[in-house]
Amino acid sequence: MSDANKSILLVEDSIDDVTLTLRAFKRSHLMNPIEVARDGVEALDFLFARGAHAGRINEPLPTLILLDLKLPRLDGLGVLRTIRSTELTKLLPVVILTSSKEEQDLISGYSLGANSYVRKPVDFAEFLEAVRVLGIYWLALNHVAPSSIKVLP
Repeated sequence: MSDANKSILLVEDSIDDVTLTLRAFKRSHLMNPIEVARDGVEALDFLFARGAHAGRINEPLPTLILLDLKLPRLDGLGVLRTIRSTELTKLLPVVILTSSKEEQDLISGYSLGANSYVRKPVDFAEFLEAVRVLGIYWLALNHVAPSSIKVLP
């Protein structure tokens, strides 16, 4: 199950969690392109075609953002706040995928406009199933808002 037009931005600073997520997508036969941002600033640079990502000015935005909360330079809630405050990105689906068990993170995530909040299971089999379900729903069943198609100058 794959569609090259339906890419994912994975915002995650843990190399182990990036590896685990990519492995889970592969085992679930979800072969959509995945871009990895290691911190909040890099994620926003990717979305808004700035800095090292300036060359993607006319490329499509990701279909889905998987966002960790505990990130260096700019945390996930700061990233989400910026995404939702900008016309270009405000309708992009954002799934918070985090190990945080703090209730305030859950409340803040939804208050800032997260589409979903998923706690990363510790068990790999459970994590694999969570990623499979996320992929099927957000990449196969969900319809993307038309205004989130391209990065504009």
